[in-house]
Amino acid sequence: MTGRIPEPTASPRRQEPVGEARWPMATAVVAAMVLTLLLPDDLHLAPRWVLPTVEGLLLLALIAGDPGRIDRRSTVLRALSIALVGVLALSAVWATVQLVDDILHSGEATGSATSLLQTGGTVWACTVLTFALLYFELDCGGAAARLHRMPATPALAFPQQLNPELADADWRPRFVDYFYLALTNATAFSPTDVMPLAPWAKIAMGIQSLVSLLILGLVVARAVNVLT
Repeated sequence: MTGRIPEPTASPRRQEPVGEARWPMATAVVAAMVLTLLLPDDLHLAPRWVLPTVEGLLLLALIAGDPGRIDRRSTVLRALSIALVGVLALSAVWATVQLVDDILHSGEATGSATSLLQTGGTVWACTVLTFALLYFELDCGGAAARLHRMPATPALAFPQQLNPELADADWRPRFVDYFYLALTNATAFSPTDVMPLAPWAKIAMGIQSLVSLLILGLVVARAVNVLT
């Protein structure tokens, strides 16, 4: 009796990672645009509508060039992403400088406790969103580059990378991870669970901590002065 040779079983195919959805990043940009529009006139670098319009056009160009999920690697799209973050950063830096100047010189935007808390909170939120988008775009070459290849030594080390047993083999940081990083860095004034490894990451996180400390410290001090 001849034995039957078992048919070879097909090896399971490795599932290709799926690109990150565009909407979390787009929502953050729109939120930053709305917050910028709510700022007093003297905290704007240009007329109120200029920078939000530029940001909106850049976002629309990104969506048109890579709709749905972020999975297309392109030099043009990469340049548009960096330009968008640059405009957001310019707006946030200018608003922060003007807020500090307004507080130190008792300007109209911070003359009352209500306007002070509203303006200070808006500027602080803008900086958090801006740094979240900056980390999102610069870490490992951006979302599209992270999808196709994660480097052995990332610029920002997340817990899932420091302890691979805590995550799937194809885990990639997504926008919510970078937003959490920016939020905790702005409240704790130091790294919490994400470690900066690259020099640019250390500098960026250091600047964000100092900016957040400056905004919150001056707003609280000014609020106490106004209320008393």
